[in-house]
Order: sequence, then C-alpha cells, then structure tokens
Amino acid sequence: MTVTSDAAPASPPPAAIDSGAQSARNFALVLLLIVYISNYADRQILNVLAVQVMADLKITKFAFGFLSGPAFALFYATLGIPLAMLADRASRKWILVASLTIWSVMTTWCGFAADFWQLALARVGVGVGEAGGSPPSHSMISDLFSAARRGSALAVYALGVPLGIFLGNMIGGHVGGTFGWRAAFYVLGLPGLLLGGYIAFALREPARGHVDGGIKTDEKAPSLFDVARFMWSQKSLVHTISGATLITAVGYGGVTWTAAFLQYSHGLTLPQVANYLAWQTGIVAGIGTFMGGYLADMLAKRHIGWSAWVVTAAVLISAPFSFVVYWTNDTTTVLWVMTVVILMGGVYLAPTFALVQNLVGIRMRSTAAALLLFIINLIGLGLGPLVVGALAQLLDPVFAKDSVRYALFIFSVLGLWGAWHYWIAPRTLKADLERAAAA
Repeated sequence: MTVTSDAAPASPPPAAIDSGAQSARNFALVLLLIVYISNYADRQILNVLAVQVMADLKITKFAFGFLSGPAFALFYATLGIPLAMLADRASRKWILVASLTIWSVMTTWCGFAADFWQLALARVGVGVGEAGGSPPSHSMISDLFSAARRGSALAVYALGVPLGIFLGNMIGGHVGGTFGWRAAFYVLGLPGLLLGGYIAFALREPARGHVDGGIKTDEKAPSLFDVARFMWSQKSLVHTISGATLITAVGYGGVTWTAAFLQYSHGLTLPQVANYLAWQTGIVAGIGTFMGGYLADMLAKRHIGWSAWVVTAAVLISAPFSFVVYWTNDTTTVLWVMTVVILMGGVYLAPTFALVQNLVGIRMRSTAAALLLFIINLIGLGLGPLVVGALAQLLDPVFAKDSVRYALFIFSVLGLWGAWHYWIAPRTLKADLERAAAA
C-alpha cells in the first residue's frame, strides 16, 4: 500500500482526506516508525554494553562519554541541517533510504573496532547516516496528518525512541552477554540493509502541504537563514527548543549511564540490566511517549497552553521519584520507582515535535526539524553523556562504584529548568501559530 506521491494532482479538501486513504496514511506512518526504531536501536546499543566495552578496549568513563555523546552527536546534528534543506527541495524518501543504509553499515562496522579510535570513527559514521533520518520523516508525517491530529501521529512516530532503546537493550544484553559485545553490533546492523530495500519499494511520499491545502508548485523553499530567523522570532518556539534541549541532555545522560549505574551500584549482571531496561523503555517509556502526544492534543482543545504544559507536569511529577532512585540503596525499590521516571521521561517528545512543525511554514518543516535536532542533539546528546561521565570520573576517588549514581543525580536537576521553559512557552503561542499559518 502506498501514499500519494509528490507528483500527485491538487490535494482534496481536508475533510475528503480524512474520510479516505486512512489506511494509506497509517501504513506510511508505521514504515517511518520502523525506520526510527532502527535509528534509535543502532545508537543505543553501545550504552547497554558500556561496562564490557570499557573493559575490553581499556577506556575511561570520560572517553566512553565521548563515544556515546560528541563522537555521534557532532556529525549527526551538523549534517542534519543540509540534509533537511535538501529534503525540503528533493525526494524525502530517497534521502531516508540512503541514510538508513549508511547507519546500518556503520553500526556493523562498530563490531570490528579494535581500539578507541576505530570505535570513535564508526560512531561518527553512525551519526552521519542518522542525520538524514528524522527531518524528512517529520516533514512527511506533517503532510499526512492535519494539525489537529499531528501531535498524536508524531507521538506514534516518537515511539521509535523507546522501542529502539528496547531493541538495542535486548540485543545488546542477550547477544552481547552470550556471544560478546561485537556480535551484538553485527546482529543489529545488518538487517537495516534489508529494511532500506523494503522502504525504497513500499513507501511513496505525500504531496507537500497535503492536508494544509497544498503549496504552489513553483514556490521556493526558504533559505536556512530565513528559517532560522523565523524560528527565532517565534518566542514560544524558542522556549520549546530551550526546554527540549535541557530535558534531552538529562535524558541522554540517563540513557547512556543507567546500565552502568545498575551494574556498579546494585550489582546487576548485563542480562539482568538488559531485561529490565528493555521492557521498561519499550513498554513504560512507550506509554509515556504516546501519552504525551495524546494528552497534548486532547487538552489543547480546552486551552492551547496544554500543548506545552503537559511537559512541565511530567517533569514535576518525575522529580521526587528521581531523588528516590539515586538516594535509595534497596535495589527492588529503585527498580520500581524508576518506572515512574521512565514513564514521565518520554512525555516531552511528541509535544515538542508537534509544536515545532506547527510553529513554522509548510516549506520550512524539514529544515525546522533539523534545526531542532541540531540544537538538542549537539548540546543534549553531545554534552549529556560526556558531562555525566566527567562528573563520575571526578567523583571516583570519593564514591568509587557509586560515582555514576551521584553524577546522574547532580545532572538531573537541569530537567527542572527545562520544565520552566515549557511553562512559559504558551504566553505567545496563539499569535505565533497565526504567524506560522501565514508564513
């Protein structure tokens, strides 16, 4: 089953789109979700194997933080912008297929690394490939689903984060625990090549502006400078991206170091950690991720501010539970309480994606998504794991095996700052949405 191509005739009115081709839109959304699952699994698998990789390659916590953070994030964030600009002008599907192929090859290559620098280069390659994954997908989803349903659709797409982490943890923990960490990269990377072939065959992209009345075929996409200037002028969007950057930093710090925290401070084995984190991130975080988009869409009907306030609420609910996780020694209590932290941790994704897409013009969507990802990943992913690793290394002489525990606790405070930005964002949201509709 396919969706309408870019070459399709003028789009029907939104009501006709909603009453027909529903299965085609859902099919396209599922395919994009599967690609996003592969995207996140390939970047996540290194984290669950942290203890084993550090021991085998004889690298420090700070060096591992570099592998998980800057080595991936710098190229992932930077190259996402030119690829997104290309996606606003050329075929989004083929950019996605090429990107999927590259990151799958480079994930496989991670398993062949003989030292720190070889693994760092492989991680750079994964980042280069994954740079072309999300912006084209965000743009296509926004052309398939109206603004009233866009948050829920992007919530489904955002499930790729927890489901990808689930897959990376399961393969990393069980394949890595049985056959070694290198085998886990082979098992995860190679199927991505087959997936790329299927996407090339099965997916056709929607017409730009499909549910927003279409666009003029001779209309040029705005430049990067014009998109960035417009986004900067949208005060609600600036607060949204600022909040997302801080929350992403805390999230990536946790995702990178939680497996090590549970092994160091609570004595769990790699398979035990993999089972726990896989099911928690796959089911619990998945519920939280979808819940964020669904609640934002539903509550925004009562007050538009809830499209951002749901994130503030999630962070405030999570804060006391995070305190318990890092200051309690009873392993059973920690594992149960962490469930709430993981549930709330995914809530911000879909509302953030939807706000960014809704607060820019149709021709800006891929580039806007890339600028969002550039900022939150360069800072959040680039610095989150690295800063936690550096803090843990500094705390090693005092806290030894518990250094990761206290490093994670100190860093988690940034989430409250992020929640404040989402609380402030709705003050200009209505006016900003009107400006975006006219852009």
